[in-house]
Amino acid sequence: MDDSRIDFQTEVLIIGSGIAGGITALQLADAGVEVTLVNRSKIPEESNTYYAQGGIVYSGEHDSPELLAEDIIRAGAGYCSTNAVKLLTMEGPKLTREILIEKLAVPFDMTESHELSLAREGGHSISRIVHATDATGMAIELALMKAILIRKNIHLLTGFTAVDLLTPAHHSLNRLRIYEPLSCAGAYLLDQESGSIVRCLARKTVLATGGIGQIFLRTTNPPGARGDGLAMAYRAGARVINSEFMQFHPTAFYQPNAPSFLISEAVRGAGAKLVGADGKPFMEKYDPVWKDLAPRDVVSRSIHQEMLVEDIPNVYLDLASYIPHEKVKEMFPFIYDQCLKYGIDMTVEPIPVVPAAHYFCGGVWVDEWGRSSVESLYAVGEVSCTGLHGANRLASTSLLEGLVWGYRAAQDIVGTLKDAPATMASDMPGWEDTSNETADLALISQDMSTLKQVMWNYVGLVRTTRRLQRAISELRHLEVEIERFYRAVKLNDDLVGLRNAVRTGIIVALAAWENKNSVGCHYRI
Repeated sequence: MDDSRIDFQTEVLIIGSGIAGGITALQLADAGVEVTLVNRSKIPEESNTYYAQGGIVYSGEHDSPELLAEDIIRAGAGYCSTNAVKLLTMEGPKLTREILIEKLAVPFDMTESHELSLAREGGHSISRIVHATDATGMAIELALMKAILIRKNIHLLTGFTAVDLLTPAHHSLNRLRIYEPLSCAGAYLLDQESGSIVRCLARKTVLATGGIGQIFLRTTNPPGARGDGLAMAYRAGARVINSEFMQFHPTAFYQPNAPSFLISEAVRGAGAKLVGADGKPFMEKYDPVWKDLAPRDVVSRSIHQEMLVEDIPNVYLDLASYIPHEKVKEMFPFIYDQCLKYGIDMTVEPIPVVPAAHYFCGGVWVDEWGRSSVESLYAVGEVSCTGLHGANRLASTSLLEGLVWGYRAAQDIVGTLKDAPATMASDMPGWEDTSNETADLALISQDMSTLKQVMWNYVGLVRTTRRLQRAISELRHLEVEIERFYRAVKLNDDLVGLRNAVRTGIIVALAAWENKNSVGCHYRI
């Protein structure tokens, strides 16, 4: 395929190359399907997956699907889809072994007796997490990308931003198609280098765009996690559910003018404790049973309360007092190096931490095969909502969900591709540039900053009626201005992202407003 062409066609278009999109692409390619895999970053492995630290659920000693299901449902506050939970607990460990361990040879940590090293994280009743030190996602993504790059029927496009999904009911030159059921026929893609908009027609389209953390002031998510897939699916008419459930990770590094990077839950699983400014552990006050290994929503709100009561900007995570120094460096080399960059040696002093937006438990509604409510449109990974996580995600289930639903989406596509209608190029319009005016980056930056502040202050860890009212009002006004700006200038990646981010913010704020009851990681006072 010649990437310089204005338009092209493919059998399957996959937007996003993390574990969910990557596994879908790999399984399809091995079945002989032609795939176009798109990443907005110029770096092929850049994804939410790449930054995942803790690990992926496998199977522990005396473990069972029923025991894992109990832990998932408890963490999800009983809000989980029983079908999704059953599917993941029955198929997940098997796929981890067959695909990640045997096929891709991901270098998971081993014990001295050459067995898989199993860790325990918050909300888990036993040790069942496999990991590659504290950079599990990186290890998985690099192994996955290595396999993808040698598949000749996977066309990898980097530096391309999905602008909007192509839906015949909305875009077709034949206006009678508006009466047909909603369907997807590909997407408009922005070539960041040339600035041109490519029309990509596909029999099947898969959204695997990751999370939405970048709509908040503090997040553990990478720059691309701004809700692109969610906003595009919403505009296309897809059903979106559970959007009030934004999980805040309890422990993100905190230092003024420093990035908010993740301090993995595996650190507390290894024995570290949350302490106040006085160095004393405090989680027993809030959860006497699980203490530092309570579900994330409990730990995050406990930290928030501790900061309010003690009038401090952050709490601390103490490894030095509870884990041998040599073990700290051995188990968490990535976190150790990151903290050291900002003057914190976690072998001798506690790490300053605060909660940060981490994982979106809602998303594009999908069934057990990753099919959305729009025909020929699939969603896998964090952009989707399978119902697995309910009101709050159990630690280390996200990578497994991406693996399971990526695999299943590929199975369904292989079985139905021959019956999927091909949209004629003559039926779908090319992109028309309405302006040659360059977008003002200062305006984009300011609008994005405003969005992040509104979401953090009004739709964050603790929500109130008045805060949500203010958020909805301000976000709607902001979206009107951004939409006007979007239509008046030449598109770039930042502007596309800003438009998607403000729509995503409104989706989350409205869902939080409509749910009057505190449950899981949605907390109203």
